[in-house]
Amino acid sequence: MWNQPFQKSDVEVGARPLYPMMLESPELRWSFIRKVYYIIAIQLLATIAVGAVVVSVHPISTFFVTTSGGLALYIILIITPFITLCPLYYYYQKHPVNYLLLGIFTISLAFAIGLTCAFTSGKVILEAAILTAVVVLSLTFYTFWAARRGQDFNFLGPFLFGAVMVLMVFAMIQLFFPLGKLSVMIYGCLAAIIFCGYIVFDTDNLIKRYSYDEYIWAAVSLYLDIVNLFLSLLTVFRAADN
Repeated sequence: MWNQPFQKSDVEVGARPLYPMMLESPELRWSFIRKVYYIIAIQLLATIAVGAVVVSVHPISTFFVTTSGGLALYIILIITPFITLCPLYYYYQKHPVNYLLLGIFTISLAFAIGLTCAFTSGKVILEAAILTAVVVLSLTFYTFWAARRGQDFNFLGPFLFGAVMVLMVFAMIQLFFPLGKLSVMIYGCLAAIIFCGYIVFDTDNLIKRYSYDEYIWAAVSLYLDIVNLFLSLLTVFRAADN
């Protein structure tokens, strides 16, 4: 018994590596991962809260539909998240400016999502939300499990980028030349598959590639993946419900 080496605490010894040939400290990587998921959880809660207010307070959606300034304000809400990403790119390491910009990005996008849900039945919203939660949790656990067994999903990057380009062109064609309910369902299904791939890809990057000071970008990437998956499934269920 006295010949056994002294056993340090788990924090000092080091947790089990997240993937084979891991050179960094597992504790530091786990701390980074937890921080990112805390931020995403707050973003999702804020999105749910803002969306619920927009859906439940009918004068808000009525204002955007019946008034001339409503459309202009809706366009501003749509482009604000993309505009916010520009300064966020330069200040993502500067606290608290990065959190302020992240808050603007999240609230404006949540408001736009709420307006989309305001004209959708509650059953469809619930179905899309439940399926999104199940898919996100399943893909997250799968990616961590696969990474621990040596699988790498970095190869998905070029394919997903090309798929998004095709999706954008498909959306433009659908906007100017509507092809009917079937094409909307096909678009929603393709988008859902693509963003499922992005969840795996970005989770793999979270485990292996993001540096510790890129927690804002990691959170934004996964948050957008989750939101886009929800909107894609919402499109499918809404087309099927009509």
